[in-house]
Amino acid sequence: MNKKQPKTVKRTTLMWSILIALVVGGGVAYSVAYFQTRAVVSQAQTDTASMQKIQSVYETIEGNYYKSVSSKKITNGAIKGMISALNDPFSEYMDKSEATSLNDQISSSFSGIGAEVQKSDQYIKIISPIKGTPAKKAGLQPGDLITAVNGKSIAGKSVTDAVNLMRGKIGTKVTLTIKRAGKSFDQTLTRAKIPVSTVNSRIINKKIGYIQITSVSERTAAELKTALKRLDKKGVSSYILDVRDNPGGLMNQALKMSSMFLKNGKTIMQVQTKNGQRQVYKAGKKYDGGYKVTKPVAVLMNGGSASAAEIFAGALHQSANVPLIGTQSYGKGTVQTVSDFKDKSEMKITIAKWLTPNGDWINKKGLTPTYKADYPKYAYLQLINTNKTYQIGDVSTQIKTLQKELKALGFFNDKVNGYFGSTTKTAVTAYQKKEKLSVTGTANKKTILSIETKIQSKIAKNDQALNKAESIVSK
Repeated sequence: MNKKQPKTVKRTTLMWSILIALVVGGGVAYSVAYFQTRAVVSQAQTDTASMQKIQSVYETIEGNYYKSVSSKKITNGAIKGMISALNDPFSEYMDKSEATSLNDQISSSFSGIGAEVQKSDQYIKIISPIKGTPAKKAGLQPGDLITAVNGKSIAGKSVTDAVNLMRGKIGTKVTLTIKRAGKSFDQTLTRAKIPVSTVNSRIINKKIGYIQITSVSERTAAELKTALKRLDKKGVSSYILDVRDNPGGLMNQALKMSSMFLKNGKTIMQVQTKNGQRQVYKAGKKYDGGYKVTKPVAVLMNGGSASAAEIFAGALHQSANVPLIGTQSYGKGTVQTVSDFKDKSEMKITIAKWLTPNGDWINKKGLTPTYKADYPKYAYLQLINTNKTYQIGDVSTQIKTLQKELKALGFFNDKVNGYFGSTTKTAVTAYQKKEKLSVTGTANKKTILSIETKIQSKIAKNDQALNKAESIVSK
């Protein structure tokens, strides 16, 4: 190891989610928030006792270890060890391929199962599955722990290493072992291309503009403005902004998005460094280009709403009195800086907190909704494994889920116990008759998929948070 450290270029970065899309073939994709321009960082001094000790260890290994070892491997191990000692899930070292995927995530161009995750003790925790992706379709939920990949435990592995195990070609399958509410189960997903568009919009109830923001990437603010203008031309009278299950992303986009809904001079957010100093970011033309929304607005959020999504929701709530509807948000309130090394690797460390306009630090707490409302309970049922046909005498958690779904659809009135008995068979038979399916009394793949499609439709019709928002903006 040379005494001089590799020169780095630092991007002062505000990262509210070191949220990782489980990717295929392209490394690890991170959702970050770039803020200021790059600046050359001074080289670290090596004359301290600590650095001399590290140098001594390196030289001892290089000169005395019984077999040849890669100097790059030793260096990377030392860096990862130092970062690991921080015990911070949002600080990490990435090699070239992983850093490349970070930039893919920023540009909303990546592939995978579509789940944003972070380190949680020995395992990996899902922060939010992205709408329309394999993770969301498989019923993965915020808070789920991934404990194994394809039967291989990931206990103690870094986020990067765990995600590497989940890589593969689009169309291939990966089996995750999920722990939820103390119970474990396997879920097989088919890897796919993750949607690039982050904003979807439509008109509901003839006069309300509904806009769903699925993540916050390079084009999100522009996509949002386009959606707003299009809906405005169609004569909508109010807006519902849905950031449920939005894992966050870029700070500069969150600033631009928020500024559209705030009067100039109103605070969007604050950043506080370890010495207590705060930098305040306020709405203005430099963020929104002079475009403002003055019609009534409501924001939908839930436990999957994190980082930049929380900045957006918090800014509108505290600086524009916009009501928040749903459940407690995730709670991601720290700031990271990213340093680029010449070999294309990158390092992230937490450097500050970000605060809401009122100065609240929501880390690990989240934003509290003005009105609490949620999807019905059956919206959170895991998908049933369709590789098996369920019949009389079978007992499993899959059958318990089937019974809950049939109950939600009005076909099952007995006790939910996971046993496929006569009442379950009667319910399945009745469902098959009504939906004009082959009447077998067994739950085969076609029947299960039909039931789950009906459940999704019922969820959409019984979205309590959306219904509440509609009543508020319609006043």
